[in-house]
Amino acid sequence: MMPSNWKNRPENGPCTGGCTLVMPERSESESRKLLRRLRDTLATPAKGQERLDRITHMIADSMRTDVCSIYLFRDETTLELCATEGLNPEAVHQTRMRLGEGLVGRVAKTSTPVNTGNAPAERGFRFMPETGEEIYSAFLGVPIQRLGERLGVLVVQSKQARQYSDDEVYALEVVAMVLAEMTELGAFIGEGEALSALHQQPVLIRGLTGQEGSAEGRVWLHEPRVVVANPVGDDPKKELKRLNKAVEELRLSVDAMMSGSEIVDKDHQQVLETYRMFANSRGWLRRMEEDIQRGLSAEAAVEKEQSTTRARLGQVPDPYLRERLHDLDDLSNRLLRILTGQGRDTGAAMPENPVLVARNIGPAELLEYGRKLKGVVLEEGSVGSHAAVVARALAIPLVIHAERITTEALNGDAILVDGDQGVVHLRPEDTVAGAFRDKIAMQAEAQSRYASLRELPATAACGTRVAMHMNAGLMADLPSLAGSGAEGVGLFRTELQFLLRSRVPRRGELAALYSRVLDSAKGKRVVFRTLDIGSDKVLPYMKPQDEPNPAMGWRAIRVGLDKPGVMRMQLQALIRAAAGRPLSVMFPFVAQMSEFEAARRVLLNEIERERRAGHVLPTSTEIGAMLETPSLAFAPRSFFELTDFVSIGGNDLKQFFFAADRENERVRRRYDTLDVSFLDFIGTIADRCAETNTPLSFCGEDAGRPIEALCLVAMGLRTLSMRPASIGPVKHLIRKVNLAELRSVIDEAREAGALTVRPAVMEWLARQPM
Repeated sequence: MMPSNWKNRPENGPCTGGCTLVMPERSESESRKLLRRLRDTLATPAKGQERLDRITHMIADSMRTDVCSIYLFRDETTLELCATEGLNPEAVHQTRMRLGEGLVGRVAKTSTPVNTGNAPAERGFRFMPETGEEIYSAFLGVPIQRLGERLGVLVVQSKQARQYSDDEVYALEVVAMVLAEMTELGAFIGEGEALSALHQQPVLIRGLTGQEGSAEGRVWLHEPRVVVANPVGDDPKKELKRLNKAVEELRLSVDAMMSGSEIVDKDHQQVLETYRMFANSRGWLRRMEEDIQRGLSAEAAVEKEQSTTRARLGQVPDPYLRERLHDLDDLSNRLLRILTGQGRDTGAAMPENPVLVARNIGPAELLEYGRKLKGVVLEEGSVGSHAAVVARALAIPLVIHAERITTEALNGDAILVDGDQGVVHLRPEDTVAGAFRDKIAMQAEAQSRYASLRELPATAACGTRVAMHMNAGLMADLPSLAGSGAEGVGLFRTELQFLLRSRVPRRGELAALYSRVLDSAKGKRVVFRTLDIGSDKVLPYMKPQDEPNPAMGWRAIRVGLDKPGVMRMQLQALIRAAAGRPLSVMFPFVAQMSEFEAARRVLLNEIERERRAGHVLPTSTEIGAMLETPSLAFAPRSFFELTDFVSIGGNDLKQFFFAADRENERVRRRYDTLDVSFLDFIGTIADRCAETNTPLSFCGEDAGRPIEALCLVAMGLRTLSMRPASIGPVKHLIRKVNLAELRSVIDEAREAGALTVRPAVMEWLARQPM
């Protein structure tokens, strides 16, 4: 939401005739006078309801309107009339409307003012007979909001059929902004849901699963909330001086970031250039200066402009523009912290069992917190984001797309994170917390039972032996190798070491790391997947490609073959790390045999170079391919004879098989792994590998889901690789069943025309002794 007179301001574009500033000095004085009266009203000792009543009376008197009303949210979707001057007082706390309903609901939903001289004729008008408002034609409503958080609507009405002036609209917006700040500070607490204290009620937030698991703890905000305690400024000159001094400090810090940055890629430079552009924008500064002239403090002026940005974020479909608005939002946060002195380090001690809450977070920042975190909740994020990869490596629950969590949560709030369901309970009621603790206790008891299976093989009742491997990507993962009962590392993601740095890692650094990984494995097999970048994994120092569909674009082995320098350097590091030990290397995203042949040739050439240089070579070398594209399943028989092993990358394979983007929540859950067509395809791959005695494994989320894993094994898979915590449950179920019988159940369901075998499998499992 921009101030209604924004488009008429000189700095916002050329004007075709008679452009003047729309706020004369007299209006500015009236605006400051109104804010002073509001501040005095707020300063007078009173309870919440009495304070609201005084404010509506004061605004109506100051603006010479017949009606002033304040509507506040009683829940996420319902507004309640909480105070009025001019309407029927008996309607207070009785009149309610849904978000989007009537003109008041429209203001709340769109976060933009409604200004009309004929309210009954306006689109969406809803007559509320109990209020007695039928005699008022003119209507002006503005949102009461703070940094994207909807709090309510402030309305003035008049009998006279007229539109309110730009000055009056702006004055009401400024007052609404101050009301939002005071609501945040608890100035209007009273009886009823609409007057309940903010940040004290239980809140249920539904997000999406980023990493499974459950955790109970206390909120730790990655960026603590900035509190503006003085929204009204008495001395405009003093406030302008404070603002300009803070802006100058901000500009210097942005310049320092640019000159001191080691990152030279164009994308990162573009972000810093955007910061610099905004920091030096006269339009941005002038709008805040005008807010100060109208009576706001420097902090309140910055926050008003920031709230405008947040409101526009929700209206902008273009992802590039949304990112630029995020940049401006971040810059406003920096400016607020300079003005208030409230830095990220508030001096508060991190609580026990901290659950990190953030809008978003990078992998390096998340790793700095490390295993001390019990869980992570993000307002943004994606299932394939770097943060999600790190959360999996740290084995901590992650919920993403948890809307409003950063505006609703406070440091120290009790929080329950259900990563299995993608749900967050903030400040939960005792009954909810009790049920959640029971769930955690049951999971812990189950894990304890699984621990007894640690040293036992995953041998089914029919005698079929399944190898259980774990996925890894950090040294922090390796202690789980012994504790989980994994027989080796089926996938070591090497891209994390590239993602966590601001430059390309050196060969010696990588060799030392890979050597430590092999040391930690204590002789167990480790399969190193070469650099898998592109798609959702963009290196901070690599220019991102402008691709309409990056998941199917220039990524993984395609990048390695086109930029062989990095591939050769990484392969050299792996060879030197092995130094007298077996080496297993897997190339990702192979779509055709020629790609595998080319990559294999590069590796063999590097081994020969290392031999000529006199370096110690691996005792043996396995060279495999990750089957993530359906095309590779139909490669010539000679491919399966050439490769030493094949690993099915289930996450990517499923998205390409069903043409369902795994980053798109609308479609990624529509398709079942136990769909007959997909299981048939898995069976085809297993048969082709069996024909050439090519070892085959399955790596992906489905390998760690007991029912799905069981069916994959029944289709011929004999090696699974998953997150360490999933090994126990999957092994437990495999040891309980006869896989030959399960295959018969699957075949019967297919022959009967079932689209998915899940119902038949679940029914069969229910009859098995567990």
